[in-house]
Amino acid sequence: MPPRPFQLTRYFTTTSLVAFCVLGAALFFLQQGEEKFFARTQSDQAAFFAKVQGDLLQEQKDNARASLVAVHEAGHINLTRVFANALWTSHLQPLVTQAQAVTFAQCRLPKDAPAEARQACLAKVRSQVNALPAFAKVDGPVRSLMRTTSVFKIKVYDVRGLTVYSSEAVQVGEDKADNAGWKAAMAGKVASELVHRNQFSAFEGVVKDRDLIQSYIPMPGPGGGVAGVFEIYSDVTPLLQQLESASARSAAATARQRDRMQAAAAGNQEAVESASNKLFVTVLVLLGLTYAALLFFVRRGQRVIDQESRARAQAAEREQEWHREKMGTIGAMAANISHEVGNPLAIIAGLAREIQQWREQRHIKPEFARMIVEQTARISALTKRIGDFAQPGRDTLQLLDVNDQVRAVSDFLGFDRRFHGTPIELRLGGGLPAAHGVPDHLTEVLMDLLQALEHACDDCRTPTARLVVETSYLESVVTIRMSGFCGYGRERCEFPANDPRVEAARQLMETMGGHIEAAGPAVEVHLMCAMPDTAPEPETDDAVSA
Repeated sequence: MPPRPFQLTRYFTTTSLVAFCVLGAALFFLQQGEEKFFARTQSDQAAFFAKVQGDLLQEQKDNARASLVAVHEAGHINLTRVFANALWTSHLQPLVTQAQAVTFAQCRLPKDAPAEARQACLAKVRSQVNALPAFAKVDGPVRSLMRTTSVFKIKVYDVRGLTVYSSEAVQVGEDKADNAGWKAAMAGKVASELVHRNQFSAFEGVVKDRDLIQSYIPMPGPGGGVAGVFEIYSDVTPLLQQLESASARSAAATARQRDRMQAAAAGNQEAVESASNKLFVTVLVLLGLTYAALLFFVRRGQRVIDQESRARAQAAEREQEWHREKMGTIGAMAANISHEVGNPLAIIAGLAREIQQWREQRHIKPEFARMIVEQTARISALTKRIGDFAQPGRDTLQLLDVNDQVRAVSDFLGFDRRFHGTPIELRLGGGLPAAHGVPDHLTEVLMDLLQALEHACDDCRTPTARLVVETSYLESVVTIRMSGFCGYGRERCEFPANDPRVEAARQLMETMGGHIEAAGPAVEVHLMCAMPDTAPEPETDDAVSA
């Protein structure tokens, strides 16, 4: 049965359609991924710019506040110098000097001490400071200097941290030795900060919700030391409100810029999606055109394959017809030989038996008659084998005894003079099951392969050169292995895979559902075996020399 032609169009249509669908799906998901990536990038950039602008606004606000503190700190320093020039020598220095007589170390109570005890001790110290002669002369001039200014409070500390003067009378006598600003001023540094007070006692009275600049300023003393510390509070609420208003305007402008940026990003996203969709559609159209072009050429190729398959089938039919004619001719020749030779041999055998039975022993030697019978039997067996080998068989698959087929081909080729120098050695496996095949085809395959292998071993030219044919069975496959040996330790003959007879044998094996494959320097013929219960009787010998 000839093999079916390869269905190129069907396999290509199925495989390529699946591949193109997978490719289209991959492109679609990639396109969606690109659009999402671009949108995420736009969003990340917008968030980044918003953060940068927010940080910039905060930095500007912090710098403005720092500048405000620095400017007012410089003003406080100048104000302190004015105070020093106007009042220090005449009013404040005497007060600081007289306050040295006031002791307040007893008021430095533990943190867990009752608040009443602290207040009582503070009130006692305050009364002592208020009782100093210089204290009554200070308050009036100080208030006169600070009237109608932005300064809300002034405090003066001695070198121990005692509050010797405060425009807020209840703070006189407080201990500020642990205050960080006072410590910095005692070290010769000016310390300022911006503070907010919900309620604050000023020269003009109590004020609410005010932003103040608080500064601790050292007062230089004779010899380069610090004679005292000024604490000054000035109101910066209007300036700070202006700064906040400017920051709000900047934030609003930034928000408008951010909105415009988001609108531009949305437009860019729409443009990218539109371009991506157009590209996707273009790629799909190109893929469709490519698929159509490939399908056109594949169908053209399928027609060529079908034509070649029909040509090979016709050639195989012609080859089979030639093979049947050849085998019929060989069979007729063998039958004629058997007929022409068989009758005389029968007469000779009959005469020989008559001689052996009826003549006296003294006239005829018995071994002559025995020899005649043996030789005629041998000739008869040889002619029978020739007749059996040349008998044409059916051209359909049937169950074969592979060992019998191999043995018959080996016997027949033994008459060929080419195989006299390279005899065939049989190593037939026992218990082989029957295999599916066409007897004439298998015979021709074995003859072609053995003749090709014998031709490859012509260069051996050693008395021990031989061809070895082995049969075996493994996993539902009957294998016939053929190899050539040069002998005397020389390597095997290399199997001629390019011999034309090998290709002809390969085509015959394909018609039987078997195949031929090279196994190094040897060649193997594989046949599909039948069910185990169809196996012939096991061979009685493992090696037969032809």
